[in-house]
Amino acid sequence: MYPLLKSLDLKDKRMIADTRKRNFVNDSRTEVLQHSEGVLAKIIEQQTAKLPSDIFLWAAGTSILAAMALKIRGRKNDALFVGQWAAPFLLLGVYNKLVKVAGSDRTDLK
Repeated sequence: MYPLLKSLDLKDKRMIADTRKRNFVNDSRTEVLQHSEGVLAKIIEQQTAKLPSDIFLWAAGTSILAAMALKIRGRKNDALFVGQWAAPFLLLGVYNKLVKVAGSDRTDLK
């Protein structure tokens, strides 16, 4: 801790903390105004936020199982093609979760 802060009384420390909070809020509002999403991004985020997150997990698992089935049936190229769908499905699931947790709607000043 800083030596100066040790010598301050509780009232002064609270005043400093309140000033820091106000500065943080002002900085975050400035950031919001500088970095807002476009109309298309907002529409996409609104629609993808409606989907449950486990859909993407099921899609990834299904593509892996389908790839295994195709491999067993001797269709190697098809199995490779379908098996590569798992990673994009999982990435879409991560995007979906991010939209739900910290989407652009947090930046909308209402």
